[in-house]
Amino acid sequence: MLPFRNALLTEEFDYNFIIDQLSGFKHPRVKINDMLKKGEIIRVKKGLYVFGEAYAHALYSKETLANLIYGPSYISLEYALSFYGLIPERVETITSITNKRNKRFVTPVGDFCYRYISPSLFPPGVTLHEQDRYHSILIATKEKALCDVLYFADPLMDQDALATYLFQNLRMEKSDLKNLDMKKVKQLSFHYKKNTVLLSQFLEQTR
Repeated sequence: MLPFRNALLTEEFDYNFIIDQLSGFKHPRVKINDMLKKGEIIRVKKGLYVFGEAYAHALYSKETLANLIYGPSYISLEYALSFYGLIPERVETITSITNKRNKRFVTPVGDFCYRYISPSLFPPGVTLHEQDRYHSILIATKEKALCDVLYFADPLMDQDALATYLFQNLRMEKSDLKNLDMKKVKQLSFHYKKNTVLLSQFLEQTR
């Protein structure tokens, strides 16, 4: 049995936690390497771990890991749209926004992609979503996730082009689009400009 399995209620933990729990060992780093070799714990990236299959009590939260792997960051773009059920495809790569440089991490528990956005555009529309009693994640609202996608899309010249992008490229449903918070979209379009202004106008005309 791992000496610290019952000391943790989540599946995700960091290096400082292990070192603290192994303080009674003469060579804690040797013990950590031994646990890694045996698959008792899995290194997601340097300093961040999850329990291996034999010791896992539940499925780890990939969304929590996305927040921890590279930050500051929040989950957004295609993964967030899929998370909210706004697009039909299941998105395997967890896509996030950061105000640091672009980064991609290929890990034993999945791929994590981070795209840079201006610090001024970073805060509006980010929410703390409670997944369960142990996990709260930073994720874009539905409106911000869509605005982020449009921000990185090629310039759309008119509302017909926008409609094609939304309903054919993203395969969104018109009913889901109508359920977006118009006030939030307007506020975001003020900051984002570009395609999001078209989105705000489009929503006004289709309601």
